[in-house]
Amino acid sequence: MTSPGSETETPLPADDPELFEMDLRALRRRWAGAAERQPISAEQMTGADRRAQAFGVPGERLMEHAGTAVAAAVRALAETTGRADRGSILILCGPGNNGGDGLVAARRLAGAGAPVVVALVATETRPSTSDARRNWDRLEGIEAVTRVHTPVARDVAILGQSLDQVAVVVDALLGTGVRGTLREPIRSAVELIGRARTAGIPVVAVDTPTAVDLTSGDGSVPVAQADLTVTFHRPKRGLLTRRGAALAGRILVAPIGIPQEADRG
Repeated sequence: MTSPGSETETPLPADDPELFEMDLRALRRRWAGAAERQPISAEQMTGADRRAQAFGVPGERLMEHAGTAVAAAVRALAETTGRADRGSILILCGPGNNGGDGLVAARRLAGAGAPVVVALVATETRPSTSDARRNWDRLEGIEAVTRVHTPVARDVAILGQSLDQVAVVVDALLGTGVRGTLREPIRSAVELIGRARTAGIPVVAVDTPTAVDLTSGDGSVPVAQADLTVTFHRPKRGLLTRRGAALAGRILVAPIGIPQEADRG
């Protein structure tokens, strides 16, 4: 028997064959159990993630569910806003696991028929975590995916010259835990996100808008703002504050397979 809100009550995103047929309202209903849980802080979420892996859930599988949820939300938002045929999905990926979620989303979106441009916004030529690196490599050879590396601000600026060919921007740059002024090339990528929103291009954030703290809701300098944020496992306290909610836009809470025994939050 499962308890209320248990992730076993509904198919997890990567195992859900109907996910890419749903609009945003249907996704919200599908994942209602996750949204109804008690909110947690960034530290509690990190603990739940680590305990899940200690109990035998591979980090790569958690990432697969997270990225698939993001992809489904991006597709639904593109359809809802009438932008599905307006160009490519631009996914801005940082070097860590937040970027890794974006890489999974890229693969899933391409599999659903969407053209995708993936920018690795980092000084290194490959992601910094093993799970993210595996998902970067899995994009090689996928015809619908264009991979680019933007290690400096100038490269990000060149990328921004093609915003008129972008349907939706995905912010998968950084998760929580960053304080103060952002460094290049992340800073320029956040500024690009701002220009995209000003131009009327919807922005979807992965877990949190870049460097918006999931505990306090405080933002970085500059700060990213999203139209839709897909956060994972439970609502986050920081996104429920006045500041965090204004930066997150609409929020979906997606289950990613963290077992009940790993969740002490």
